[in-house]
Amino acid sequence: MPASLPDFVRDLLSRMPRSCEASLEAARARQARLTKPAGSLGRLEEVAVFFAGWQASPEPEVKRALVVVFAANHGVAQKGVSAYPASVTAAMVENFAAGGAAINQICRSAGLELKVFPLSLEDPAGDITEGPALSEAEAAAAFALGMKAPESAPALLCVGEMGIGNTTAAAAIYHALYGGAAADWAGRGTGISEAGHARKIAAVEAAVALHKPYLSDPLEVLRRLGGREFAAMAGAILAARMRRIPVMLDGYAVCAAAAVLHALNPAALDHCLAGHLSAEGAHAEVLRRLGKKPLLDLGLRLGEGTGAALAFAIVKAALDCHAGMATFAEAGIAGRDEV
Repeated sequence: MPASLPDFVRDLLSRMPRSCEASLEAARARQARLTKPAGSLGRLEEVAVFFAGWQASPEPEVKRALVVVFAANHGVAQKGVSAYPASVTAAMVENFAAGGAAINQICRSAGLELKVFPLSLEDPAGDITEGPALSEAEAAAAFALGMKAPESAPALLCVGEMGIGNTTAAAAIYHALYGGAAADWAGRGTGISEAGHARKIAAVEAAVALHKPYLSDPLEVLRRLGGREFAAMAGAILAARMRRIPVMLDGYAVCAAAAVLHALNPAALDHCLAGHLSAEGAHAEVLRRLGKKPLLDLGLRLGEGTGAALAFAIVKAALDCHAGMATFAEAGIAGRDEV
């Protein structure tokens, strides 16, 4: 990777592959021939056509799907913005390895692969209220590591995260990108008290005010206000695009990394689906700004990629219906225009 992360990212964004129009049209035509009223499977039809475009195949399939969880620590956690201490991040990484977390159970149930990326847990990102989260070199290294996530070429990449204090960083990213008040973006995270919530809002306000001269560049927003997992998630999302691999976004923190790419180029997330609507604060507004309609709304706010992983079942059902249903001709049933 070149020394300049901004130049590297902008070069990739300038040559992103697009969805295959011919396959989109062929998939829509197949949907019209299946034994059902047109449009009766709703979003399932949209999902099937979406995958057809990115796989450049009228009958797409997902034989392998991978959940990646990027874990990192944040210096701003020292400001009392979370209900849990920063040591929980490393403990949860151990829990992932032992198979004891919620995401382990969901992956096992759905037949998903899981890979966890701990990112220098012993070296938290800088306190964003006092200075940048990452140096330029640290941001480039984390982005490069994230780009390795889709190297095994899964048919779907589900992106998740773990990091005490990272909803504060996410709120700061949104506040920098979208404006408004800090309180509009800073939710309750892991369930903080009223006093903790006030500290979180104050931290977001202070961070954005401190870095304001540099925040016209979305990549500086990422470097200064995010952290290693945010840079890595942005790298994973963009690398998947370059490989034409669809991405399932998880919740509030994941979408902050995605929002940076979207701010650089609104087409950067065309290969992404929103797995769910998080119960965390302003996620609905974030999805509206990203132009994404969530597949699920289950009141989740755990992170770990749980919402993205659960949405995989919707994708699997959509593609199975698309490929496996009989057409009117195959079933010997008169189509609607033949009645």
